[in-house]
Amino acid sequence: MALPQSYTDGIIHTALAEDINYVDVTTDYLIGDDDTTEAYLVAKDEGVLCGIDIAKRVFEILDETIVFDIKIKDGAQVKKGDIIATLSGSTKNLLKGERTALNILQHMSGIATATNRCVQLVEGTRAQITDTRKTLPGLRALQKYAVTVGGGKNHRFNLSDGAMLKDNHIDAGGGITKTVGILRTKIGHMVKIEVEVRTLDELREALDAKADVIMLDNMSCEEMAEAVKITDGKALLEASGNVTAENIRSIAETGVDIISLGALTHSVKCFDISMKIK
Repeated sequence: MALPQSYTDGIIHTALAEDINYVDVTTDYLIGDDDTTEAYLVAKDEGVLCGIDIAKRVFEILDETIVFDIKIKDGAQVKKGDIIATLSGSTKNLLKGERTALNILQHMSGIATATNRCVQLVEGTRAQITDTRKTLPGLRALQKYAVTVGGGKNHRFNLSDGAMLKDNHIDAGGGITKTVGILRTKIGHMVKIEVEVRTLDELREALDAKADVIMLDNMSCEEMAEAVKITDGKALLEASGNVTAENIRSIAETGVDIISLGALTHSVKCFDISMKIK
């Protein structure tokens, strides 16, 4: 998965404009225009690196003469003390780009690292780890890219990617059978229908309605194991809700096909990375 530069440039420009209104009152009054220096990015944690090309692009946009040498690429495992990249050029512009580049790099690496830990926890089962639409406004593509770098899969990117009947759609639309039936008459042949169910009876109704994917919402592991038996391969089963590092292996061992976690994008801990001037 590659992110288009036109998209990432827009995010970078917005972030830089947010951070530097018209002057950097520290750097502009302290550092001379002709001053140059060398710096490096260093990992202060262990995990999966993600977003290094976007961090590089931050400095390219600020000053195309800055030399940014990537030492470790996206997807690589890094440990505390690893040098991720070296930089050289205008001292002013290195300092001005530092926070924007690190904010993006740390956030994306945090997502990739958290995803990779979940992937490792379910290794050997059939379960795939996926994200959700619970992303930060304007950053969805970056966050979903980071999930794939960590070894996970992407759920819907947006509401156009597939039909998903959640509890409110079902309650407002008159039940599972009715809402699935209405959608079947209107959607194209390439669009799948996913139905969220809260009970095993709702699961049976969704199967009778020929749902393509069924989300098991906040079910116990015992209920999910029974759901796998009832479904018997007639639809993909997605486990969602209250998934933690402590219970994710037990959930995967029920036999579900997908485990989705909103926490991968909406509340992930950033990966600690610093820029140091030599």
